Amino acid sequence: MNNKINRRSFLATSATYLASATVFSSPFFKLNDNAAETVLSEKFRGQLKKSLYYGMLPKSMSILERFKLAKRAGFIGIEVPTIENSDKLGEFKEAAKVSGLKIHSVMNQRHWKYPLSSPDASVIKKSMEGMEISLRNAHDLGATTVLLVPAVVNSKISYRDAYVRSQKHIKELLPLAKELNVIIGVENVWNKFLLSPLEFARYVDEFDSPFLRAYFDVGNIVISGIPQDWIRTLGKRIVKVHIKGFNEKTKKFVNLGDGTINWLEVRRAFSDIGYSGYITAELPGGNFEYLKDVSSRMDKIISGKKIKS
Repeated sequence: MNNKINRRSFLATSATYLASATVFSSPFFKLNDNAAETVLSEKFRGQLKKSLYYGMLPKSMSILERFKLAKRAGFIGIEVPTIENSDKLGEFKEAAKVSGLKIHSVMNQRHWKYPLSSPDASVIKKSMEGMEISLRNAHDLGATTVLLVPAVVNSKISYRDAYVRSQKHIKELLPLAKELNVIIGVENVWNKFLLSPLEFARYVDEFDSPFLRAYFDVGNIVISGIPQDWIRTLGKRIVKVHIKGFNEKTKKFVNLGDGTINWLEVRRAFSDIGYSGYITAELPGGNFEYLKDVSSRMDKIISGKKIKS
C-alpha cells in the first residue's frame, strides 16, 4: 500500500474537508436528532408568541390553577372570554399577575346569538352591550384586542345587509375602542361572510381606523381558501392570529400538524408580512400532557420545523 500522498490529492482532500467544515459550522445548518443529516434553518421575520384560549384549560380547576397550568405547559399568553361578572374579573386579573401569563385578548361572547347584522333593534342592543363589556374587560385586564365575529349571513339576513349593518354598528363602537386603547379584531369564521381575502382587506380598510383590524384564523380559512395567500393579502391588517389544524378531506378540525395545512408555508407568509404577535391555539381542551404537546407543536410551527404527531 502506497502511504505517500501527492500534492494534488492532498490539496483536493484539504479543500473538501474545509468546505465540509464550513458548511457544518455555519449557523444556518444544524444536525438533526440522529446527527445523520444537515437541515437548513430559515431565518424568519417577526416574533411569534405562544398563546391558548382559556376554554382549553380543565374546567375542574380554579382560574388561578388553570393559568398556572398553561404557564407550565409553555404558553406565555392567553385569550379569555367576555367576563360579565365583575367579581370574576378580579380573579382573572390576579391569576395573570401571579402566574405571569399575559392576557392579550378578549373573545366577545355575544356575536353569534346577537349578531351585528340582525335587523332586530333589540338584538343589536344586546350585541352592542356585549361588545362594550368586552372592550372594558380588555382595558381592565391589560389586553390589546377584542375578537369580534362581525356579522352572520343566513336565509333571513342578506350578504349586502350584513355588510352594511355590521360596518354601521362597528363604527359606533370605535370611539369607545379608541378611548380605551383597545383594537377590535374582526375574525374570519364559518359565517358565510367576507369570503375572499380581497374583500376582507377592503372591509377593514373602509373603516380607516387603527382600532379596527383583522383577527386571522388559519384553520377556519382552509375550507374556502389558502392560508398563506390570505395572510399575504391581509398583511399589516392582521392584529392577532388563531391557529388550529384542518383536514380538507374530512372537513374536520384536527390537532396542529395532523391535517392538510402546510405550516411551513404559513410561517413563511407571516415572515413575509413581518407579523410579530400572538398566535393563539383554539383547540379542544385537555390535561397537562396534552397542553404541553400542543405547546411543542406550536414551537415547531414558529421555528419552521415539521410537526410530527
